[in-house]
Amino acid sequence: MTTAEDAGQDAGHQRVVAAQGKAAVLREALPWITRFHGQTVVIKYGGNAMIDDELKRSFAADVALLHFVGLRPVIVHGGGPQISALATQLGVASTFVGGLRVTDAAMMDVVRMSLLGQVNPELVGLVQAAGAPAVGIAGTDAGLLQVRPAVGPGGEDLGLVGEVDHVDTSYIDELLGDHFLPVVATVGRDADGNERNVNADLAAGAIAAALGASKLVYLTDVEGLYQDFGDPERQSLMSEVSAGGLQAMLEAGELHEGMRPKVRSIVQALADGVPQAHILDGRVLHAVLIEIFTDEGVGTMITPGAARPAVVAS
Repeated sequence: MTTAEDAGQDAGHQRVVAAQGKAAVLREALPWITRFHGQTVVIKYGGNAMIDDELKRSFAADVALLHFVGLRPVIVHGGGPQISALATQLGVASTFVGGLRVTDAAMMDVVRMSLLGQVNPELVGLVQAAGAPAVGIAGTDAGLLQVRPAVGPGGEDLGLVGEVDHVDTSYIDELLGDHFLPVVATVGRDADGNERNVNADLAAGAIAAALGASKLVYLTDVEGLYQDFGDPERQSLMSEVSAGGLQAMLEAGELHEGMRPKVRSIVQALADGVPQAHILDGRVLHAVLIEIFTDEGVGTMITPGAARPAVVAS
């Protein structure tokens, strides 16, 4: 046999091995695809995944894949980085209390411009470019997010910030029934007809509970939840924690301010019947697919109950 023939056989063998590897990945995903077929998954889109171009395109394609294999994804987004950038550009000061953005009339204009004029149409366009029929909606559409005035953890006045009172899922249900992929911008309306800025973490949890979602997924800029966070000698990533354990961490003040709305949202969503929630590192390509369709998963999974947290080495 000639050297050229040997090289040809080696190349052919490598292609077969590579193809078998891809087939194995699909085979591993099959039980999970079967399990979650027809189930609703609410994904809170945020962190670096919404500002890095590669991560944005990858996320959109991954969500399109979820749609095409039979899941019913619903994307819920805020726009913290975009709101802050536009506020700075327009000379509007940003202030936070308990992880929530204080929102006066000027900031509400910035929120509206950022979410409805920038983030939502861009994300819808990316998902559509990936082949899925995405539709952008606002929490003010069809009474989706009905809110009341929110206050800070110490009773602080937050201005035009809304706390979700009720979620009317009829519009989302209609879109899902017609095989569309809803992309929700988190502004809501109060009983007096005022638009209010709604924290996207809290909105995602309320929407997941109202839809009876099988999973609630948060994309963040950290690997997950840490025990003893900030102590380099002791901190460890929690692979799994119960809602009871999470509530205890919240009450003990063990969580970073920006993580508190997520944790509040998760604890409430699980209390309202969502079976599990996940905090994922949105900087990892395909984090959502890895979590849903592989045996290993990534990040931290939160389940109902009061079990002690499981940790992995930091």
